[in-house]
Amino acid sequence: MSLFEHLAVLTVLVLAAGFLSLSEISLAGARKIKLKLLAEAGDERAQKVMSLQAQSADFFAASQLGLNAIAILGGILGEGALRPYFFDWLSLFYSGPGQDNVAFVLSFVFVTTLFVLFSDLMPKRLAMIAPETTAMAVIRPVLLIIRIFRPFSWALNKVANMLFRLFGVEMTREDRITFDEISAVVEAGAQAGVLQKQEQHFIENVFELESRAVTSTMTTRDNVVFFTLKESEESIRQKIAQHSLSKFPVCDGVIDRVIGYVDTRDILVRLLNNQSQFHLNESSIRKVLMIPDTLTLSELLDRFRSTKETFAVVINEYALVVGVITLSDIMVTVMGRWGGPLEADQQAMQRDDGSWLIDGSTPVADMKRVLELESLPEEEHYETAAGFMMYMLRKVPKPTDSVEHEGMRFEVLDVDHYRVDQLLVKRLERTDAAKSTPAVL
Repeated sequence: MSLFEHLAVLTVLVLAAGFLSLSEISLAGARKIKLKLLAEAGDERAQKVMSLQAQSADFFAASQLGLNAIAILGGILGEGALRPYFFDWLSLFYSGPGQDNVAFVLSFVFVTTLFVLFSDLMPKRLAMIAPETTAMAVIRPVLLIIRIFRPFSWALNKVANMLFRLFGVEMTREDRITFDEISAVVEAGAQAGVLQKQEQHFIENVFELESRAVTSTMTTRDNVVFFTLKESEESIRQKIAQHSLSKFPVCDGVIDRVIGYVDTRDILVRLLNNQSQFHLNESSIRKVLMIPDTLTLSELLDRFRSTKETFAVVINEYALVVGVITLSDIMVTVMGRWGGPLEADQQAMQRDDGSWLIDGSTPVADMKRVLELESLPEEEHYETAAGFMMYMLRKVPKPTDSVEHEGMRFEVLDVDHYRVDQLLVKRLERTDAAKSTPAVL
């Protein structure tokens, strides 16, 4: 064959190897979620790609057979065809010992570079730019290649499966999507401008409902406003006027004896009907939903949905009331606080010097987000900023007690009857503060 014919055959081999590399990477990198959306939109090629991904062993065996055969054939053909021309070219300025070996090396480097550049590097990079689109474009030729190489790929897969079983290698592909993967996609979308920062927080907060306990969001026992059975009408009116709440627990003397709750809308209806007198009785007290403090916010949402309730009393294992929680509390966890004076709603406020004032009841997740912390030590042992201080100090905190973590100093500012009411958080100025280990001062 002439030089032109050799180069033409070599070009065909390079393009064939490039097609196999392109197909291999695009099929491996195509995302199942996007393919499923395309299939539901009516593109049958997307369904074929998903079917091939589920049974990809035949294609990869055929692909490797083709790639290796083409590489070997291309090396033999290229070296045999090009070495004489490199030899003649070298003769123009060098003629001596080793000339034939130098010509061989030059032809080998040329053919290898050709295959690496046009059959491996460039096709794979192109496939990774749009793997789903590329996979759907090549799926029909790929299925034809699989049929052609089926006998060979069947034999190779049998040997490979036998070796996998011999070494105990798991061959089942796990398609389960984790929260970390979804969070990474959401963060990438926010960085690319597809999602706003606020939308990113909403999505991440929704997933946090699965892990956050009801105690992290509830109104704690000390802050619960309740009525007693013998509460006077004047006292009831005064509590409703002082507290912007729609529901009040009703207790038999003490908070741990909850018998129901009152909805202020019922009181409003009585007033609109010109019933000036209002007394707590069976007709005005609704049955309350009692939940254990071990429930997650996601489980509580399911409970609210099934019972058609939006208010619950949280009790511990000793049947003592630890707090109350409403559907609005859960929505605040997802969407953040809204309405009302800013100072009354914020649990964390940044001061002019860059430090933070954080309420002791602030959930750990909210504190981490505000302070831009990745994690806190052994978070499973506490749920609030006050709990973090108690756990780290290993004692009941008192004012001026402090803890250092991740280059920040957490100092107790105020304690109300053994309860941490407020923290002051400052960033340390030491250059190695970011690498500091948790310390109790």
